[in-house]
Amino acid sequence: MKIDSGSTAWMLTSTALVLLMTPGLAFFYGGMSRAKSVLNMMMMSFVSIAVVGMAWVVYGYSLAFGDGGALSPVIGGFGDWGLVGLEKAATAGDGTGIPQLVFVAFQATFAIITVALISGAVADRTKFGAWVLFTLVWSTLVYFPIAHWVWWTDGGKSGWLSGLGALDFAGGTVVHINAGVAALALVLVLGKRKGWPKEPMRPHNLPFVLLGAGLLWFGWFGFNAGSALSAGATAAVAFINTLAATCAAAFAWIVVEKVRDGASTTLGIASGIVAGLVAITPACAFVTPLGAIVLGLVAGAVCAFAVGLKYRLGYDDSLDVVGVHMVGGIVGALLIGLLATTAVNGAGADGLLAGGGFALLGKQAVAVLATLGYSFAMTYVIAKVIDLTMGLRISADDEAAGIDGTAHAETAYDFGTIRAGVRSGATAAPITEGAAKKVEARG
Repeated sequence: MKIDSGSTAWMLTSTALVLLMTPGLAFFYGGMSRAKSVLNMMMMSFVSIAVVGMAWVVYGYSLAFGDGGALSPVIGGFGDWGLVGLEKAATAGDGTGIPQLVFVAFQATFAIITVALISGAVADRTKFGAWVLFTLVWSTLVYFPIAHWVWWTDGGKSGWLSGLGALDFAGGTVVHINAGVAALALVLVLGKRKGWPKEPMRPHNLPFVLLGAGLLWFGWFGFNAGSALSAGATAAVAFINTLAATCAAAFAWIVVEKVRDGASTTLGIASGIVAGLVAITPACAFVTPLGAIVLGLVAGAVCAFAVGLKYRLGYDDSLDVVGVHMVGGIVGALLIGLLATTAVNGAGADGLLAGGGFALLGKQAVAVLATLGYSFAMTYVIAKVIDLTMGLRISADDEAAGIDGTAHAETAYDFGTIRAGVRSGATAAPITEGAAKKVEARG
């Protein structure tokens, strides 16, 4: 098939947008962390880019989107190892008219951010070397197989969940439920932070959180609309639904906060934005814009309550990966079974409200349960093995001192400087302590 320059341009743009989401996530998570661990939190996202990006090129794409022969329903093969020969492939096999390597790069960004999402659950207390090893092993044994189950098709063959007819347009199961339940398994192995939940562990930089949420929302248009793999009507539907659902979820979250807590917060609206983005991801090309608003309202309200479950159940999910990504992903995946309509996308199916009965809802439930079960079990085993060999957790002393200094020999902020002789509302460059004493001595 001849290369379509318009679709190729859109997909190159979408790939860059999705890659930007991981630095955006670093700001989002970094702002939610404490000041003494913000660099480590951001570093966990950036190192995920490095490690998973290399693994994807060497063997990950082949396992996720290759033909595994007799094992094809569950895993790909090594036929595309190192992307050998793909650099000359004219177009992707789906007939969209984009070069094969553009599709490879686009999917690489999904694998990267899925791993990075998990890191928010284990803030303040994870050995950096153990995290690096975890990213490699988890992406290999968990992400690549599930991506194959849901997204791989080749002629009459497909991954087993795709063959079942379960719908996941841009990653509700593959990315969000997968990362969310993996986060739960990992924190159960890792244990709670020292002092949690009695000590307050508030976000240290809410402007960072809002910046991160904005970058995520911006990049998410590439994440969802880019999954159409062409610049056409399906991309347009996914684009507007991504906007509508996210607006609704952000609004629902702050309404819940106002009613429950008496105030709507910046952290709340940022969290609602992410919850809406998560929930619309699997459904963005299968529901109407009004359906997207309904989905967003439900997801925003449900996730606003779900983030409090960790206090009732006693698991220390530091930055609410479970409550937002796992729960939001489940909401989005299951609501496809209610709200989907072929009037929007003939490649999908009709949900219950469109006259399709319970068939699609049942398929969505199978996909959700399969992802939850496999990802939780495999993640728990991976985490246990790493913990028993090299150890997952830093020492209590290092945790108290702050992981930034002990693991990276850096600090995000220089607290050793002070300001002197500055009136309220004015600004000045920080001066050293010695200089400040001289100022005081002169009166």
